[in-house]
Amino acid sequence: MLSRTARRARGKLAIRFGEQEWSYIQLDALVSELAAGLLSIGVAPGDRVALMSRNSNWFVALRFAVARAGAVLVPINFMLTVDDVAYILLHSGSSALFVDASCAATALSAADRVGISHRYAMPGNNTSFSVEGALAIASLLRGTLPSPVPVDGRSIAQIIYTSGTESRPKGAMLSHEAVMWQYRSCIADCGWSPHARVLNVLPLFHCAQLDAFLGPSLHMGATNVIAASPAPYVVLPLIEQHAITSFFAPPTVWISLLRSPLFEPARLSSLTHGYYGASIMPVEVLRELRQRLPGLRLWNCYGQTEIAPVAAVLQPEDQERKAGAAGRPTLHVETRIVDEDMSDVAVGQVGEIVHRSPQLMTAYWRDPQRTEEAFAGGWFHSGDLGIMDDEGYITVVDRKKDMIKTGGENVASREVEEAIYLHPAVSEVAVVGTAHPRWIEAVTAFIVPKEGAHLTEADLLAHCAAHLAGFKTPKRVIFVDNLPRNASGKILKRDLRQLAGD
Repeated sequence: MLSRTARRARGKLAIRFGEQEWSYIQLDALVSELAAGLLSIGVAPGDRVALMSRNSNWFVALRFAVARAGAVLVPINFMLTVDDVAYILLHSGSSALFVDASCAATALSAADRVGISHRYAMPGNNTSFSVEGALAIASLLRGTLPSPVPVDGRSIAQIIYTSGTESRPKGAMLSHEAVMWQYRSCIADCGWSPHARVLNVLPLFHCAQLDAFLGPSLHMGATNVIAASPAPYVVLPLIEQHAITSFFAPPTVWISLLRSPLFEPARLSSLTHGYYGASIMPVEVLRELRQRLPGLRLWNCYGQTEIAPVAAVLQPEDQERKAGAAGRPTLHVETRIVDEDMSDVAVGQVGEIVHRSPQLMTAYWRDPQRTEEAFAGGWFHSGDLGIMDDEGYITVVDRKKDMIKTGGENVASREVEEAIYLHPAVSEVAVVGTAHPRWIEAVTAFIVPKEGAHLTEADLLAHCAAHLAGFKTPKRVIFVDNLPRNASGKILKRDLRQLAGD
C-alpha cells in the first residue's frame, strides 16, 4: 500500500514531525531500510515486534517496516505499569522491543523480566538518539531490502492488546486484509481526500488513530502532521500553523480545546473535518462546536479494536438529528442487534450488538476459549448493548461487561476491583463508570470497609496508585454499608450508577 502511494504521490509531503519532513518517496525508502535491518537481526516473518513509544515520525516508519518484513507489530500503551508491559511482552512472545525516552524505564524493566535482548531507542528529531540499555534505531539502517518479503494478506499484521472485563488484556490479531478493508470503509464513510492535511495527536498505539486516521490518509496520499500530545497548547497552534483540515479526538479533548484561552475560531478556519469516538459527544458541545466553527463537519466513529476499529459512523448531517447514536454500519460491516438466542430483537428493543465483516480480527492471540466465545453463532459479539431504530441507526445503551471508557481509554472494572481487593481494609468493592464533565466517564469505586477498619479515600487512592496505571485509578470513591444485589446475589451496577448520580 505504502509503495503504491509513494509511486503516485512521490515528492508530496507524507509525514511532518517537529522540524522533520518526509516525502512519500523518502518514507517508503526508509521503511525498506528498517525492514532490512529487522531481518538482519533475525526477525523472521511472523515474529512479534513490540513498540512502546509516544507518537513520532519514526513510530510511523517502524509500523510499516515491521509489516514489510512480514513480522507482527505489537504496539503497547505507554501508560501501563511494568507488570502490564511484562505480561504483554511475555504473552505475545515478542523478540524485539522499540522504545522512546519517555517509556524507556518502564519498557526496559519489563524487557529485563522476560529476557528480550533486541532493544532499540526510538528517536525524536535525531536518528542517533539512544537510551542506556538500548541501541539507536539508526543502527538498523543497513540498505534496502534485496527482494520483497512475500506476505499473504491473511497473515497477521498486528496484535493489539485490548482491555476486556478480565484482569488481563486480550491480544486481537488483525490481518493485513482486515486492516486494508478497514481503511476502505473509512475512506468511503468518513470523507477522506488526498488533499487532506491530517493532525495525528492521539496515541498511535491505539488502532483508532493508527488505522482509522493515519492509515487511510496515507492510503489516499494525504499529508500527516504528527505530535505527541493532545493538549490544547499543542493542538491549536498546529492547526493554524499547518492549515490542518482533519482532526480526530475523543469528546474530552474537543471540550478541552473549546475551554482553552487559545481557542480562536478565526485562526482555525482551515479545519473542515472533525472526528470523535470512544464515547458520545454531549449535544451541548456539538452545538457549541457548530456555532464557533461553522465550517466544521463532524463524524462519530464507533467500534472497537477487534474490528480494526470502525464499525459504524454517524454522518455530519445526522449529528443533531440522531444525537447520541453511534451511526449506521460502515461500508464493509454487517451489524445486528440480537437476544441471547442470537435472534434479532425488534426495532427499538435492547440487545447485544454483533458484527460480520472482513475487518474483524482473526482471533485472540493464544486464547482459543475467548475466541470461540467472541464468535459464538458465527457473528462477533461486541459486548455492547444497543438498539437499532427503523432507519438502521445504532445507539449504544450499555456495556454488557462493564467496560469503562474514561478520557478515550478503556478500563476494565474487574481489574480495578481486583487491585482494590488487595487492600486489607476492604470488604467488598464494585467499580462502575459514572458521568463526568471532563472525562465523560469517571472510574468510580463503591467500597464496603471491613467491620472496625479505618479507611479513608486518601488511603485507598494511594493504594490504587501503587497497583494501577493512572488512568485506571478511581476518580471517585464512595463508601457504602452494602452493595445492592439481585435475588441471585449479583451486584446491581445500574443501581450503583444511579446512586452515584444522585
